[in-house]
Amino acid sequence: MGEDRRLAAVVALAQGMAAAHGSREAWRAAAAGACRALGGSFAALSVWERDLGRLRVLVNVGELAEGEEEFPEDEAYPVHQFAEITEFLHEQWAGGGEPDAWVETAEGPAAGRPGYCHQRVAALRRRGRGCCVVAPIVLHGRAWGELYVARPAGEAVFGRGDADFATVLASVVAAGLAQTERLEEVRRLAFTDSLTGLANRRAVDVRLERAIERHRRDDAVVSLVVCDLNGLKRVNDTHGHAAGDRLLERFGSVLSLCGAMLPGALAARLGGDEFCLLAVGPSADQVVKAADELCRRAAELELGDGVACGVASTEDPIGPVRSARRLFRLADAAQYRAKAERAARPVVAGRAGPDDPVVRLADEPSTEAGGERRRFRGRHAP
Repeated sequence: MGEDRRLAAVVALAQGMAAAHGSREAWRAAAAGACRALGGSFAALSVWERDLGRLRVLVNVGELAEGEEEFPEDEAYPVHQFAEITEFLHEQWAGGGEPDAWVETAEGPAAGRPGYCHQRVAALRRRGRGCCVVAPIVLHGRAWGELYVARPAGEAVFGRGDADFATVLASVVAAGLAQTERLEEVRRLAFTDSLTGLANRRAVDVRLERAIERHRRDDAVVSLVVCDLNGLKRVNDTHGHAAGDRLLERFGSVLSLCGAMLPGALAARLGGDEFCLLAVGPSADQVVKAADELCRRAAELELGDGVACGVASTEDPIGPVRSARRLFRLADAAQYRAKAERAARPVVAGRAGPDDPVVRLADEPSTEAGGERRRFRGRHAP
């Protein structure tokens, strides 16, 4: 491949990773771009999981052999079987060298100085491949994993020039992975409450909209628990804001624990002393049971005065729920009533009979700007 074509291949690989949305797309773009650049028929990207002592395959692209999957769930190999990722690289760095790529064939090593090759040779033969080039990926100054590109048996064997080019490609992949990590961290922070580590209001809004779409399309049960942590102002005034933050963190942990009773539930801090659980799928009774447990555990916290908890579920008699806003209004109204009554257990919208005061409050026209929460806080309990 000429220099111009190789430069174009490098640019295409970098652009493909930059355009990816999330890690899986970035992995696929890296492997596919390297496969095309090196004229391979198959490529894989693997990560070295130090804590588990294994090399785990993240993605396979190209002509897959029997048993190979694009995004395998459990394709991993003990690192001692492919110890180049540890010993060979360490020896290279210790000697002042760089982690260069190498080539292996179904007959044995061909280019570079691999420390161990028998497992790769066996894998090439088993899968009908004639040769491979393996390029270590170094991220943040540490061996992160490897890029692997193969050709079928009978095709031209990779040469030293291919190995050198694979080293360049691996550095481009490393830069792309670093960028993906940064973007994912930004996305995570954008949807995470920094104090508690729970989801934030933005995450709830996005997830609730999707949940209501599922409810309208598939009649999925969607339930929302809205909580108001009692006594936070007193704790702040008496013990200081550091103590108040500890209370918020502790309650966030309790909320997460109770949310785990509901498969797939989202635990979130809406802001200030307000929290919520969003569940899609579990029955209304399951959600009420989790909310009841939440109230019980919150009452046992060393600081604070328990929690006011309101529940609204599309499975209960609350009328049609065509918007995320209405379900939130119902849960918020139930929480408002629980707080006004100093209820030790959750108040559930729709369970007080045909003229349920919570449903009536939620559906009253609002004459105030500023959203549901200000509307409920500015009036007496019905």
